[in-house]
Amino acid sequence: MAVGWRERPGVGCCFEGGHATEEPIHSLFQPYGAIERVSLATDRDTGQSRGFAFVKMTDTAEADRAIEALNGKELGGRSLNVNEARPKTNGGGHLSEIEARE
Repeated sequence: MAVGWRERPGVGCCFEGGHATEEPIHSLFQPYGAIERVSLATDRDTGQSRGFAFVKMTDTAEADRAIEALNGKELGGRSLNVNEARPKTNGGGHLSEIEARE
């Protein structure tokens, strides 16, 4: 059984900004603090990026600074949506899809 994202030490940020790879996302968040992990969301059938990722940072204040600085910023001609990762709700959600693969 996978441990829930919020039950692990650290803070999760949800990054929605197109079809990026792990390295550019890591580089984007790194100036704001220590990054524990970047998990890209991929389509389970095609393996292609679904256009969002989860960035797990080790410090709440650093994650908050990254969210504040990066939300709405443009990257590759697209506006980013960066916010705190939330647990899956009854209507669906993408967090548990990443956790299921870990």
